[in-house]
Amino acid sequence: MKITYTLEELSETAQKIIENATHKTLLFDAEMGVGKTTLIKEICRQLGVTDNISSPTYSLVNEYQGTEDTIYHFDFYRIKEEEEAYDIGFEEYLDTKSWIFIEWPEKIGNLLPIDSVKIKIGLQNDGKRVLSVG
Repeated sequence: MKITYTLEELSETAQKIIENATHKTLLFDAEMGVGKTTLIKEICRQLGVTDNISSPTYSLVNEYQGTEDTIYHFDFYRIKEEEEAYDIGFEEYLDTKSWIFIEWPEKIGNLLPIDSVKIKIGLQNDGKRVLSVG
């Protein structure tokens, strides 16, 4: 699935991702500042989160309660080695039936489940984002 969207179309884009996700572990791949966290915030809202949603850049993981599920939002930008993910019990999160959103998944490539959904976001010159899900 490929979607080109503006920030005004973020709600519809998030809904399409939720509806078409074949697994609950979503890997967000994009350059810094392209909109990974912004998209994750909207997906969380669509899943019923009413808490303040922010990037877990320093804490590595934030936990939110949605209408039906717990949501874990990881940001591995600052880790230096995969071992740091083990230190926070990352593999235990994967054993849950919860939604798991991961920013900078390439930092823990050997730990990622095979049955995850890769979401790549690119920024066009006109300011629109191009999202591919695969």
